[in-house]
Amino acid sequence: MPTIALGNSLKSKQKQQTIKILTQSLHGANYQETNISGKDLVKYSNPTGNNFTINSNVWSSAMLQKTKDHGVQVQIIPYHGKNNITTITEDQYANAALTARIQNCKIYITSAIPIDSSGALAGVYKACQEQGTNLSQKQIDAAQDEINTLSSINDQNKGKTNYSDSQLNKAIAEAKKDMSNQNHNISDDEIKAIINNQLNANHLENVINNNQKNTIVKLLENVRDSGALNNSSFKLQTNQLVRQINKKAPYLINGSKSSSSTNSNSFNFSNWFVEFGDSITKYFKRTWNHLFLI
Repeated sequence: MPTIALGNSLKSKQKQQTIKILTQSLHGANYQETNISGKDLVKYSNPTGNNFTINSNVWSSAMLQKTKDHGVQVQIIPYHGKNNITTITEDQYANAALTARIQNCKIYITSAIPIDSSGALAGVYKACQEQGTNLSQKQIDAAQDEINTLSSINDQNKGKTNYSDSQLNKAIAEAKKDMSNQNHNISDDEIKAIINNQLNANHLENVINNNQKNTIVKLLENVRDSGALNNSSFKLQTNQLVRQINKKAPYLINGSKSSSSTNSNSFNFSNWFVEFGDSITKYFKRTWNHLFLI
């Protein structure tokens, strides 16, 4: 049964609206509720350097719905038409979930007010555990470190030519996949080589500076040290995330993107034009076959 994790600072009307938004995909099916409080932020977020207290407010909320396959899929849903998740992106959520060894689920996130959405992420961990999945605190810590690192790098590079958050998260997911292909005792130098290769493959070699690269290497070392690579399905889950990112942003495959492509939902005219041309060609081919071959 899906689990909704609601920020405990929501007013009554905000709570009702949040539930309505998060459960749209359920079409009236049953779900269970849990609350996210400052205590949860302390538990899940503070070990990686945050300074939440048990009295911290939580406004963002999440719904976790398990699936049989297809990996981790994340959707940030607008609240009254506005995306109030100001910092963390869908791809960052998905990458962090994989590090925490959350698998095969749909995650829906929204917030009644503009917020970075640390609360929703804590809610995802809590909902997962309440559904019976045992999560390792060490892997949660690695996931939290990853979120902090990637959101910071994304903020530092916003507006830069030839950069998007999707590119960065695709490089991280590909690096995790490469790490899982090797011995679980993969060395620091091997991790550095992998991330260098993936930054080049995703056209970020001239965008990500050395300081940012070092923090990425550190977060991947944390992923290794957390034991996440020991999961037999880790490689499959990362492969599925890479496919999801490519599907949302196919221009990442060949790097033909404009400087305005700063998020995973950016529109790319050149790809639309190619797809439109393909559609026209297929249409006339079907018509020709129908008239003369059938």
